Amino acid sequence: MISDPKSNDAELTMIVVDQISAMIAYWDKELMCQFANAPYLKWFGKKKEDMVGRITIRELLGPKLYEMNLPYIQAVLNGKVQTFEREITLPNGDKRFTLANYFPDIENGEVKGFFVQVADIHDLKLLEKDLTLSNQIVSDQNKRLHNFANIVSHNLKSYSSNLASLLQMLHSAESEEEKNEIIRYLTDLSNGFSGTVNHLTEIVSVQNLRDKDHVACNLLSFINKIIEILKIQIENSGAVIRHNINPELILHTNPIYLESIILNLLTNALKYRHPGRPPLIELNARTERQQIVFQVKDNGLGIDLKKYGTHLFEMNQTFHGNQDANGIGLYITKYQIESLGGFIEVASEVDAGSTFSVYFKGYEAGVTTE
Repeated sequence: MISDPKSNDAELTMIVVDQISAMIAYWDKELMCQFANAPYLKWFGKKKEDMVGRITIRELLGPKLYEMNLPYIQAVLNGKVQTFEREITLPNGDKRFTLANYFPDIENGEVKGFFVQVADIHDLKLLEKDLTLSNQIVSDQNKRLHNFANIVSHNLKSYSSNLASLLQMLHSAESEEEKNEIIRYLTDLSNGFSGTVNHLTEIVSVQNLRDKDHVACNLLSFINKIIEILKIQIENSGAVIRHNINPELILHTNPIYLESIILNLLTNALKYRHPGRPPLIELNARTERQQIVFQVKDNGLGIDLKKYGTHLFEMNQTFHGNQDANGIGLYITKYQIESLGGFIEVASEVDAGSTFSVYFKGYEAGVTTE
């Protein structure tokens, strides 16, 4: 008897989804569970046959937690993406901190249900609480904690945005080949998310971010990681990214800061692209006076530096009217660069584009950019 290829593909897809570290589920508009992957089932101590098509989200969460989550449920059923933290009591009585994302499933303008993605951030939250207590003693450490919170919020937003797009694409995919390709993207995204959370956990566990968190970082590897994170935005915008980075260029710095700096600069180059042409982003690096100079050049909207130059890196400053602009990215970037002993410069022309130059200390002697 010949097996059904579609059935085999569906089984393979389910196996891959169950291997993803993130907890994923789908609830219809009647709040009945229609899908839950293996990590989601394990987290709540449920079996698939007792969960899918048999339990509502209220029954799963219990009355108290359901009422706490109800505003987010109502909002996602109105078509709005939701992200929030929650402490959940497990069936064994243990309490764990989580980061939850709700993404509406919209078809022909109607919300059919919503996807749920939950990440276990318990260890990170405990470390964050310990750091908060210790930082009450020193005002400088308080500033670092505030910056850390901004990093978490700003960086993870990229993962949430990509995850929402991929889940919607998965739901709309017509062929098993498309589904398997999207599943591969989901796996890569999940691995990237886990790596970022691990880096954040390491940062919270040390007392001095400036001195103790510097390690050898391959600049090109970090750039490639960020390009993978932003893959959906890059493809959707038709952007072309070119780089001239020595693959052996090593920078001794804080890895989570380096990742955040590159992510913010590339995200801005994509976000503020010119509507009249495809985005072209060029990345370069060179050594100059005991420093590495990393440049991000784009052909986007550009900035009127005569008008906005003195406010460019201030918090809550936006200049192009984008709805998704929050005025945090460049503020965080400048703070991180200066914390590492470097500085940032910008050259820009309206309707022509911008070039951001980041001056890093700590390059490895003997490595050139030629």
